[in-house]
Formats: sequence, C-alpha cells, structure tokens
Amino acid sequence: MTKKIIFLLLVLMVFSTSKVFADLGVGVGVGKIQVDQQLKQGQIYNLPAITVLNTGDQPSDYRVLIEHQEKQPQLIPEESWFIFSPKTFHLEPKRVQTVRITLNLPVKTVPGEYFAYLEAQPVKKIGNGQTSVNIAAATKLYFTVVPGSLIEGIYYKALSLWSAFAPIPQIIAGIIILIFLFFLGKRFIKLEIKMSKKSERN
Repeated sequence: MTKKIIFLLLVLMVFSTSKVFADLGVGVGVGKIQVDQQLKQGQIYNLPAITVLNTGDQPSDYRVLIEHQEKQPQLIPEESWFIFSPKTFHLEPKRVQTVRITLNLPVKTVPGEYFAYLEAQPVKKIGNGQTSVNIAAATKLYFTVVPGSLIEGIYYKALSLWSAFAPIPQIIAGIIILIFLFFLGKRFIKLEIKMSKKSERN
C-alpha cells in the first residue's frame, strides 16, 4: 500500500513538473547573423536586432545572453563585449520583444573568426533572485576581427565613441575650440596693445 502511495506521488510530481515546462516557451525570429564586414579593434558596432517570442501559454520573464560550443574552432567573444537593450524583459503569451545588440570590441581584441549563440531563455523568480528554465532558443552569430596595431585600436575606439555619443562629443569639442580661440584672441590683443604702446614711446 505504501509503495502505491509513493508511486502515485511520484507520478503527480512528474506530471506537475512537465506541466510547468509545457506552459513555458521561447523562440527567436532570426536563426543566423553573419557579419560580412570585417570588424576592427576598438570599434563599436550595432548588430542586427533579434526578436524574442513567448511561444508558451503563460507569461514569463526572459533574458538574453551569450553562449558558445565546447571546443569550437572559432574564437569565443566575451559577454562583456555585448550590450543587449533590453537584457531582461517580461512577455505575455504570444507576444514579441525586439532586442537591440551593440558590440563593443576592446582595443586589444584578438584578431580572428568569432562565433557565439545569442541565446534567449525564460527565467523564474525565486525569492529575490532569478533562475533560468532549462529551455532556450538561440541565434548563431559569426563575425571576424581583422588584425591591427594598438594605435589603430585606440583610434577606432575614439572614432566609434565620437559617432555613438553624437552630438555630445562634437558640442564638447566645439566649446573647447571656442575657449581656446577666446584665450588666443585675448593674448593677441594684449600683444598688439603692448606693441602699439612701444611704438608710441619711440
């Protein structure tokens, strides 16, 4: 009798667990992103956006992160290189969220071919934290970083920041130039006054 009760409890546990996982679902709108442009050290790139779909029949929180294959032949990018906007979000059943992706290559990025999965997965809140559910959908990402010097990396980083944060850097540069011209003009005016006074004395 006891064995039957234990067996029934186990069946109920398995059924309830499978029901939870069956209600959750995730899909992505793009299967592969191949960046044909050769990327340069230190630059910031806006990659094609991906769409994440709640394919289940219950609302859930989702997140996007970087994964890779074990012993893959390509280089593995660091997760810190990627900025997902938004990184975490909530989706009702059958709703879609567009996630923008920014790739910020460090100045000392190792040149070569890179591969990673842009993986979307449901998450469950447990207490004050979150834990992932063992289902996911991913977009394959391929890109190539070309070799260059440290000086080139710094140059491209500055160029990318100049474009990414426009028009703030341009305004700051304009203010600095105006201040420089102002003090330079004052100096020339003082020099002209001194020269005119000397010529009057002579």
